[in-house]
Amino acid sequence: MAEYRVPYGKTQLSFTLPDSRDVTVLDPADVPGARDPHTLVAQALESPVGDVSPELFQGVRRVAIAIPDKTRPVAHGMLYPLLEWLASLGVAAQTITFLIATGTHSPMRRDEFPLVLPHDILSHYRVFSHDCDDTDNLVYQGRTARGTPVWTNRIFAEADLRIVVGNLEPHQFMGFTGGAKGAAIGLAGRETITTNHAMLTSPAAQPGVYDGNPLRQDIEGIGRLMGIHLALNAILNRRKEIVHVLAGEPVAVMRAGIPLLRALVEVEVPAPFDLVIASPGGHPKDINLYQAQKGLAHAARVTRTGGTVILVAACDEGTGNAAYEQWIAGMTSHQAVLERFAREPFRLGPHKAFQIARDALRLRVLFKSEMAPDFVRGLLLEPVSDLAVTVWALADALPSDARIGVLTFANATVPVLRPPA
Repeated sequence: MAEYRVPYGKTQLSFTLPDSRDVTVLDPADVPGARDPHTLVAQALESPVGDVSPELFQGVRRVAIAIPDKTRPVAHGMLYPLLEWLASLGVAAQTITFLIATGTHSPMRRDEFPLVLPHDILSHYRVFSHDCDDTDNLVYQGRTARGTPVWTNRIFAEADLRIVVGNLEPHQFMGFTGGAKGAAIGLAGRETITTNHAMLTSPAAQPGVYDGNPLRQDIEGIGRLMGIHLALNAILNRRKEIVHVLAGEPVAVMRAGIPLLRALVEVEVPAPFDLVIASPGGHPKDINLYQAQKGLAHAARVTRTGGTVILVAACDEGTGNAAYEQWIAGMTSHQAVLERFAREPFRLGPHKAFQIARDALRLRVLFKSEMAPDFVRGLLLEPVSDLAVTVWALADALPSDARIGVLTFANATVPVLRPPA
């Protein structure tokens, strides 16, 4: 008997399967974190990629640094060397403002700021949370080549030096996070984000697709209009430790970082699975369904039509999106979801119902979470009460040669179906 463990919130859940079963665990490459991440960040800043002119940092009076919100943790170790580097260039601490880049997520309350910034930074620097619906604090900066109107956080737009800090990770329809995205979406107005995200129905809006991905390339256009001067990105291992750091012009950071990320996160799969147990990776990747759904999207890529995916995500904060809940209330089938989504104007929130329905029409989707079973059913998902019992029963009903996959860190793993030649 073999035991398997998957992250669930801030803990783990386990299940067993007979040794005779064909089980494959798909994980990002298990690489050690940097021994001295502080130095790694400092070295990246001293040798930026792309066209980053030293003149950018001379005589600046206002500096804005975009950082992720509580759903996308950034290593605090990235910030200290950045602040030291800015100080070495003559940038005074009182000129610096941190902006929590929430995108369309709810603005973070001040009592939540310690979730994303350490106390010593909070006590010495100005910190604000972005609100995509606060029109008084948005500035219009033009349209991208794809027609997206660019509304930007006013503090960020009016800064002399604009920096975005975050992680470079796979993304289910952007292809990759990183580069300009932390500000281009995180500090944008709702109209900007909605127009960009409406492109997610494109066949090219896939994890791992960069150049041909309309959303990702639109992100680069938004970033150019925002005038982002510097991106500082980390690539993390499965333990959320820094492995690589890149700094520089946002597109150059993406070009340099994507090959490094692919080597960590892409996993070849020779044939589809009949059953997949997928955890987004625990807290905060499963803080709500809005985030956890990405794990389902990655698992679905390598699950056969008619197969089953069990999404294992605590979702302590529920769905994470009231508009999604309101929109799906009363819907009776995934087919009805797709039909309604197709005939209505694109809206953020309901797009999550579309993404789930697109996979659930082809697969059976079960959901282990902390949400009430009746509420889960209202989301058109099948609730799971006991993961171990459910996995055993599903596996027992499969043929002896059935393929079973386990994605322990599904949000950070890009399985690629690549049959042997």
